[in-house]
Amino acid sequence: MLTVIDLERALAALGLEAPVRFDEVTGSTNATAVELAEGGAPEWTLVAAGHQTAGRGRLGRTWSDKPGAALMFSFVLRPALDPDGAGLIPLLAGAAMAAAIHDVAGIEVRCKWPNDLLLDGGKVGGILAESSVADGRFRYAVVGIGLNLEPPSDVERAAGLGDADPVAVLSAFLRRFHDGYARLPHGAVEAWTAFSATLGNDVQVVRRQGPSVRGRAIAVDERGALVIRTAHGTHTVASGEVQHLGGI
Repeated sequence: MLTVIDLERALAALGLEAPVRFDEVTGSTNATAVELAEGGAPEWTLVAAGHQTAGRGRLGRTWSDKPGAALMFSFVLRPALDPDGAGLIPLLAGAAMAAAIHDVAGIEVRCKWPNDLLLDGGKVGGILAESSVADGRFRYAVVGIGLNLEPPSDVERAAGLGDADPVAVLSAFLRRFHDGYARLPHGAVEAWTAFSATLGNDVQVVRRQGPSVRGRAIAVDERGALVIRTAHGTHTVASGEVQHLGGI
């Protein structure tokens, strides 16, 4: 399990100094980080937990973990990025985590658009990015990541990383993400594409509003949206639930 000292050292290795917090049990690290951000917490404020009782995913979903067997953390950003490029942040986080896992454990994790981490077809992790915008600028963004070391028994097709060192994975992730964040809006699409499990697949995107889109996922655009070639031309999707139907 992580400690406050682990969090402080992970930031210090990058020359960063920001508040850290570790809770053995919490509702949601993202909820805590959002509360801290609203209170003026500086960029790179880092929150982690050993177990979440109200973990959240995209589109109102829940995130379940096996207590003491998952890496769960959230951090605060104050991006200078144009808010139209908000979709680049979770893509960069996914690519940074996939690269970090490979660096530390030699495990090949792939990224499913826009925020899932897959291992051998099972979901091993997920990313939740939340933000507040005012007057056309970010007030803050919060990035939360949940990563299974052991898959929870009540989640179908969940995967786990096994004995990968969570402290090493966190440190490697922060190094990769910090480097990429400094270059935004450049580089995130290329980094994510290198680990993509979605591009080249036939997909169906289910949206909350509007009809589903079905076709071949062919690219991610400069804002992080998914470009799909359909029978009627190309269609760009900024959000939705992607189902992989097969690929080339």
